[in-house]
Amino acid sequence: MSLRKILATFMFLTLMTCLAIGSQQVRAQSPTDTSQPANQRDKKNDDVNLDTQLYLLIATNSAVEDTKLPASLDAVIKQLRTSLPFKNYRLAATLINRVRNEGRLSLRWIGGSLLPAAAASSMNPSFNEFKVVQVKLATNAAGQSIVKMEGFSFGARIPIQTGTAIASNAPAAPIINYENTGVNTDISMREGEPVVVGTLNAGPSGDAIILVMSANRTLK
Repeated sequence: MSLRKILATFMFLTLMTCLAIGSQQVRAQSPTDTSQPANQRDKKNDDVNLDTQLYLLIATNSAVEDTKLPASLDAVIKQLRTSLPFKNYRLAATLINRVRNEGRLSLRWIGGSLLPAAAASSMNPSFNEFKVVQVKLATNAAGQSIVKMEGFSFGARIPIQTGTAIASNAPAAPIINYENTGVNTDISMREGEPVVVGTLNAGPSGDAIILVMSANRTLK
């Protein structure tokens, strides 16, 4: 064999060896390259917070002052007026809280009576509790961003006048008993769109407490 052929064969074998080594390196690096974006996405999700809004609406057939409701609830109020036989709706409370994605939320508070009949008496507050076991961002079957609230719970102890105490030497006084009401459920909703979570009977007056919830993410 001539020297030229020997050199050509040697160069060919060297080239094939380099290509084989390079292919192995690419295959070895592939898992690392593809896993890096997933790690970045996980870290980004961990940094996401959600702003939650819980609205407590009182539905009643009694005459009440015309109160302005948030514009964000226009669609909800329209839905309620067609499905529930109440003449008036008023906003009793708005609770705004921030929670980390996949975090939990819990709060208790003492407020004025949720019912118009007892609102004039500051001696009869309501005792309220709201909690969510986990608030989590997710995606539905249509690819839309949703917020899941697992273990949603709202409870209230509200004062109900059950009678009147009359004494010969003192003015009449209302007899007040506290009654429990609440709801426990798991819900999911489209991000940024308020939804009705539940409707609670609020005593013999026929009034109702309506829970409306919304949540949207924030990176701040």
